[in-house]
Amino acid sequence: MSMLTPPGMGGKYRVTGAAYPRLSRKRSRRRIVFAVLGSVLALALLSYGALQLIDVFQGDNAKRNTAAGAKDCPTAAAERAAKGAPAAASAPPAVKLPQPGEITVNVYNATPRAGLAKAVGDELRKRGFVVGNVGNAPADFDKKVPGTGILLGSPATDKAVFSVLGTQLAGTTQQTDAREGADVDLILGDAFKELSTKEDADKALAVLANPVPAPAKNC
Repeated sequence: MSMLTPPGMGGKYRVTGAAYPRLSRKRSRRRIVFAVLGSVLALALLSYGALQLIDVFQGDNAKRNTAAGAKDCPTAAAERAAKGAPAAASAPPAVKLPQPGEITVNVYNATPRAGLAKAVGDELRKRGFVVGNVGNAPADFDKKVPGTGILLGSPATDKAVFSVLGTQLAGTTQQTDAREGADVDLILGDAFKELSTKEDADKALAVLANPVPAPAKNC
């Protein structure tokens, strides 16, 4: 009997030789490798499927948004067609402006610069305006006009008169008083330097007479 055999046991329970009995079976490395690879492959497939679902839903939302935008925001051509308007926007008609010879302007100097009203009056006369009174500004305005100047007329004065006269110098403001005549006062202020050049004034008049059509609205 071997020394490894417990006392009183023999027969089939006897342990003989130098070999020991194995109590557990060794796991196969191949099976472990296959199990790991299978898990990785399954995770990859799940991730790919999730990405595909996200793309599908995002694509559907983009299509729905585009379709909704197309319905909510028709093109300018569609709007014109719905209103029965011509396809191409026509330029607005030319505006009839008073000619300089139809405007009487009084030139008053509200600044300390001597001779300014006369110099400006002479230049306006050269440009075709009818120049009336020329001199120092009334006490209500003398040394009290910080800007370029004031255009002063009656409440009934045509706004186009102010616009035409305003092309000769930039930055003027418009006011009205109790007068009843059609003449307009040009009161020169402290910020006045000189009249606009004849070329710039003519360009401004051309823009007033022929306004540019407004650009089409974009959706």
